[in-house]
Amino acid sequence: ERGTWFTHAHVAGGTAAAICMPSRAMIHTGRSLFELHDQGKSIPAEHTLLGEVLRANGYLTFGTGKWHNGREAFARSFTHGDEIFFGGMTDHWNVPAYHFDPSGKYEARFPRIDHPGQNSDIRWIQADHINHGCHSSDLIADATVAFLDDQPESPEAPYFVYASFLAPHDPRSMPEKYLTEYRASDIDLPPNFMGGHPFDNGDLHIRDELLAGFPRDPDEVRRHIAEYYAMIAHLDECIGRIIDAVKARGELENTIFVLGGDNGLAVGQHGLMGKQNLYDHSARVPLLFAGPGIKAGERRDDLCYLYDIAGTLSGLIGVEMPASMTSTRDLLSEHAESRDHLLLAYQYWQRGVRTKSHKYIEYAVNGTRRSQLFTLESDPWEMDDLSEDAEHQAIRSELAATLERLARESGDLDSEWGQSFWADRSSL
Repeated sequence: ERGTWFTHAHVAGGTAAAICMPSRAMIHTGRSLFELHDQGKSIPAEHTLLGEVLRANGYLTFGTGKWHNGREAFARSFTHGDEIFFGGMTDHWNVPAYHFDPSGKYEARFPRIDHPGQNSDIRWIQADHINHGCHSSDLIADATVAFLDDQPESPEAPYFVYASFLAPHDPRSMPEKYLTEYRASDIDLPPNFMGGHPFDNGDLHIRDELLAGFPRDPDEVRRHIAEYYAMIAHLDECIGRIIDAVKARGELENTIFVLGGDNGLAVGQHGLMGKQNLYDHSARVPLLFAGPGIKAGERRDDLCYLYDIAGTLSGLIGVEMPASMTSTRDLLSEHAESRDHLLLAYQYWQRGVRTKSHKYIEYAVNGTRRSQLFTLESDPWEMDDLSEDAEHQAIRSELAATLERLARESGDLDSEWGQSFWADRSSL
């Protein structure tokens, strides 16, 4: 109601099974997937980060929650922080996290005892504390609200807050009261539910896909969806607490809010459970902006990437983007150029091109190549593959050529992952 919703925002995919790692690196560097260093595990000094841009323009910068892009990059980005999660979580109720370390080293290790007793198995995890019994969503919201409450009534500097929630990543758990709102027996299965994916997409047995049995059982998937919804309901309330804290400071009207999600999940769609695919349920994500200078109550169907956040924020606050932010765009500029196509990619096996009306996907798995073509306006659930339909060969050929052009322009053809994928398309 207060802002602009980009209904066709996407992640570019990933060169690692943990899609969130390159996705977050793209958000903070304004660079595309094949322009990243080290898959986003670390970010070199020459790739300027969004937090660095804001720090250089007088902002306090606060980070909390998930950061899988290296400790050095976090230290460059943020002047403040708390409850920082660099990895190692197996439980939303026991998150290994760091308090802010001004030195940027984050070297502490914390003992985790899994089997109390004389023969205890003690493992050291990289953290300086574990928040036993506090759910990760509450943990991150608490840290964010505490930072806001600590700011003076008339702050000398503006602030940038990056609250990076772990939910709704599995294991899907949440306070019980949210789960009671969603009963598995009341859940309708999505129209594209399948017992299994119809062919090998290259990663059918990655950890996300092992969360449910094979073939997919309808009742088990309904339970997963109910837990997914409940976890998001809890997350939504935590985000509301942050907005309320800004409102309590009297800063609601001069604060820009950005809400995005770094990937979606299949949860039974196309026989998949995870995010390691190029279907809309995993690649198409929420992206909303609200605040001064942003139209209220507007929906826009421009094709865009999540990494356009950096360019859009730079435009809204009037700061110059560094030269290293080579791919991000200002979505809210009066002169914004809408993309006609989006390149989507996953590891060595999947490449796709998305337009407003169609999606074309190619697969290269163990020497077998195949393709899919969907007309999205009439088939939004991507159920009717038209790649072999005689009447659609012209659009298929056009999109196949566009896909290769985008891959060439993006650097994919020369990448470690692209060299394998693009080696031989003759069998298509």
